[in-house]
Amino acid sequence: MRRTLSTALVTGGAGFIGSHTCVELLEHGFEVIVVDDYSNSSPEVFARTQRVAGRFLGAVYEFDLRDRQALSEVFDRHQIDVVVHFAGKKMIGESVRKPITYYDVNVGGTLSLLSVMQEHDVHRLVFSSSCSIYGEAERIPLTEADPARPTNPYATSKWACEQILDDICRRHDDWTVLSLRYFNPAGAHPSGLLGEVPRGAPGNVMPYMAQVASGRRERLDVYGDDYPTSDGTGIRDYIHVMDVAEAHRLALEHLPDGSGMQVFNLGLGTGTSVLELLAAFSDACGRPIPYKVVDRRPGDVTALVADPSAVARAWGWHATRDLAAMCHDAWHFEQLNPAGYAGRT
Repeated sequence: MRRTLSTALVTGGAGFIGSHTCVELLEHGFEVIVVDDYSNSSPEVFARTQRVAGRFLGAVYEFDLRDRQALSEVFDRHQIDVVVHFAGKKMIGESVRKPITYYDVNVGGTLSLLSVMQEHDVHRLVFSSSCSIYGEAERIPLTEADPARPTNPYATSKWACEQILDDICRRHDDWTVLSLRYFNPAGAHPSGLLGEVPRGAPGNVMPYMAQVASGRRERLDVYGDDYPTSDGTGIRDYIHVMDVAEAHRLALEHLPDGSGMQVFNLGLGTGTSVLELLAAFSDACGRPIPYKVVDRRPGDVTALVADPSAVARAWGWHATRDLAAMCHDAWHFEQLNPAGYAGRT
């Protein structure tokens, strides 16, 4: 298929998924403009994205997405064709403690972006959504037709954004939105140059395991072993970050197919419990990972597993990297970057 879009604005492009997607877009000929406030990332990542991709980003801007004047100036300076929207807060536990902050940043930032896009006649968007929208599932695997039952403010903020985007597409036939509900992105770039480097303690389980395995942290807390699963721990569908990045690039290529909004699950379609993940990561790093079972975390659910068949039918695409590859690549990144991105390019 011939690509007709050329310049992409990536919000949150310094983050875990954002940085890997920037590489994917650069490697496939897109010009990439990034906006990020580095609230959970670092500008040091961009030297690495450029090294991996062999190309420079078009421009990088530092500000909060809710700053409409600054955002408008970016659109004034660049002929932006499409937006990939990652920017936002994403920690479930933190969202339970700070719901107003999550609605302000995630919903407020999206509204600011949409307003500026409308003012500049840019009507094509790929939205970073989440499987957490489904909440406590009545059955698995989950299809895009299953109802939304968010159980925490983070998930509710993503669902609110999806509703806003759907309403805009219904009322304005020149808008096209692809909302990608990914399940649990994990892993790292196979080069070891890019990975998940949050500020402070990792909120996601795999980078936390890696830090425990390397001795940077004492143990992993397993939140609950009394779920109705085979070993009592929660089940998630993990997908390699490289597959997620590839899916975003394909989404940009398919945006010109037609107007309106579509939603797609991104996942392997395979459920893995926390203890099964611990075993897989132990195999990858060659050592046991200490852990302790603690109380359930507010807002968590029993199981989230994707039915990814819709995106396969629409684009002929499916995730190809398995759990062993995710664990291997995450451990490889941890070994090469014990201090994160600091001091290494």
